[in-house]
Amino acid sequence: MERIQKFLAHQGVASRRQVDQMLQDGRITVNGKPAKPGDQVAGGEKIAVDGKLLRISRTEARPKVMMYHKPIGEVCSRKDPEGRPDVYRNLPNLQQGRWVGIGRLDINTSGLLLFTNQGELANRLMHPSYEVEREYAVRIHGEVTLEMMQNLRKGVMLEDGEAKFENIADAGGEGTNHWYHVTLKEGKNREVRRLWEAVGVEVSRLQRVRYESFTLPKWLKPGKVRLFEDDAIRKLYERLDLNYPEIANRRHSARGKR
Repeated sequence: MERIQKFLAHQGVASRRQVDQMLQDGRITVNGKPAKPGDQVAGGEKIAVDGKLLRISRTEARPKVMMYHKPIGEVCSRKDPEGRPDVYRNLPNLQQGRWVGIGRLDINTSGLLLFTNQGELANRLMHPSYEVEREYAVRIHGEVTLEMMQNLRKGVMLEDGEAKFENIADAGGEGTNHWYHVTLKEGKNREVRRLWEAVGVEVSRLQRVRYESFTLPKWLKPGKVRLFEDDAIRKLYERLDLNYPEIANRRHSARGKR
């Protein structure tokens, strides 16, 4: 038996934290009954999310990590009440599990999004304790002073707590077309925009250009994806103190020898 959050994360349904929220929202049932955080499952149950029965795999899928270049105008939700286009429509299909989004970007922000079929990997890439860096290119409308930049590095109090940039680099430009590159190690809602607004300037354009060691290449066009090789994924597992699934590794090696 296994806690349902951990079991569904390994099945690629979502990260543990996301599954926990889904359970609290009453979106998951086990054998037709609402499931609760901490419930134990063996794997033979009929588990449904939003009324849709999951296909439970007996073996763990080979880890996959994919980069997506999100254009402005797309939302990061699977279902949008307003019917706006979502990022999932452009992703390739998976034979096992489903894509779990790593972090989010608001509808007016473009750039790098990561997806994986491993819920625990997604959880660690988003959890503040692992201090995973995100880097953004920001176009600023308004004058930025040295004092502002110092305050943003030191920390600014927002309505949901203190936040700061780990680094701010001047990327050039003139007037209302001045660019900066900023990095931070957490992913609060609209954090980059709110930090700049807190010191009195407006963000007129925002793009995420890096997440951890993955950088958005210039050749990857908006709406397109890039799948990463196994070696890059193994290094990511090592960085996050995760064991690379041995079952998946053996299955992949066996296919390669045929």
